Amino acid sequence: MESQQIMETIQMISEEKLDIRTITMGISLFDCIDSDGEKARTKIYDKLTKSARDLVKVADEIQAEYGIPIINKRLSVTPIAMVAAACHDDDYVAYAQVMDRAAETLGVDLIGGFSALVQKGYQSGDRKLIASIPEALSETTRVCSSVNVGSTRAGINMDAVSQMGHVVKNLAAIDPVSCMSLVIFANAVEDNPFMAGAFHGVGEADRVINVGISGPGVVKRALEQVKGEPIDVVSETIKKTAFKVTRMGQLVGNVAAERLNVPFGIVDLSLAPTPNEGDSVAEILEEIGLTSVGAAGTTAALALLNDAVKKGGVMACEHVGGLSGAFIPVSEDAEMIRAVSRGNLNIEKLEAMTAVCSVGLDMIAVPGDTSAETLSGMIADEAAIGVINNKTTAVRVIPVPGKTVGDSIDFGGLFGTAPIMPVNEASPADFIQRGGRIPAPIHSFKN
Repeated sequence: MESQQIMETIQMISEEKLDIRTITMGISLFDCIDSDGEKARTKIYDKLTKSARDLVKVADEIQAEYGIPIINKRLSVTPIAMVAAACHDDDYVAYAQVMDRAAETLGVDLIGGFSALVQKGYQSGDRKLIASIPEALSETTRVCSSVNVGSTRAGINMDAVSQMGHVVKNLAAIDPVSCMSLVIFANAVEDNPFMAGAFHGVGEADRVINVGISGPGVVKRALEQVKGEPIDVVSETIKKTAFKVTRMGQLVGNVAAERLNVPFGIVDLSLAPTPNEGDSVAEILEEIGLTSVGAAGTTAALALLNDAVKKGGVMACEHVGGLSGAFIPVSEDAEMIRAVSRGNLNIEKLEAMTAVCSVGLDMIAVPGDTSAETLSGMIADEAAIGVINNKTTAVRVIPVPGKTVGDSIDFGGLFGTAPIMPVNEASPADFIQRGGRIPAPIHSFKN
């Protein structure tokens, strides 16, 4: 690297909060399947602790050698609904517990894959896993869960949408903080390194290293240098910055994969904010020219940002995947929180923004008396946006018992503080209770 590039990278890390948000090792559990649940769980624990025994050590070594902060070390596994289906257990809480125990032994931050894929219907393992989610997440500290309820090829499973509204409600009644560990998807991807939605897809290798990068502060600082310039210049500036950030992610991923003797999978280009000042996606949108995120023009500015990030990233790395774009979680973005508190940002505007960015309604806290049917309606709307637009969308919503609009809930650390947001009080109950499946859109037929 030229000296100027080295200095730019040092500045990005020291002053602009550039980091590797996560190194995630994906691990297949198909060879752990057993009709005896106890034996299957023993195999899972043994494989996880063997396969990832050096993950934390290698990540720490890379961080020390290259001076690049690596915030999280994580695991993702084959969806447990598939792995556990062969056993005769009545519920799968014990599988979540063994995942949690393995993660604790290894010293990783989170483990994803307590998951089910039900976009077109249920299998026996899916029903048991979904019913187990509230107890499983409330009794573990590192386990993350996801359920895919729709896809462009299959349509939307409205029975699953209805059920997930009740699951979220039941989980919140036990512990609303645990809701941040559950995400409901449409078009879930198999190589996502970010939580809570990561799982190891069936088309993946036995083990793989995926890297999630983050650099909202870097992009904002770059845009500060082009104030007043045309939008074309803004797009080009974001693209060049994303190129540099992605190069760093690819370097870390390749080094980690080589040292762990595991194939390198992908770099996820997503701009993932934190509650820290200067590490905000909302501030990027305001730097583009909005008085506040949520103002008219927000969706257009976010579309510009998302597209430019992807264009810069794919030029920098031959293996780009995951979700890749801009996340807009309310609780994890300091300026998003302020915009909600000022009344400039509401759920309806956030839903519009999800049509052009990564994921969807993320880390949204709502009043505790919000009905399960309303939660299901929010899930259905997001799934529809994903299915019709052939993109990933998701919902991570937290109904907080005893809280109402104007209150807040503190999740701590990277998860931040979520203000309680108002929801439309008109009921979608009759629509949700119809069940069945919304058919796939006509453009899904591409054979």
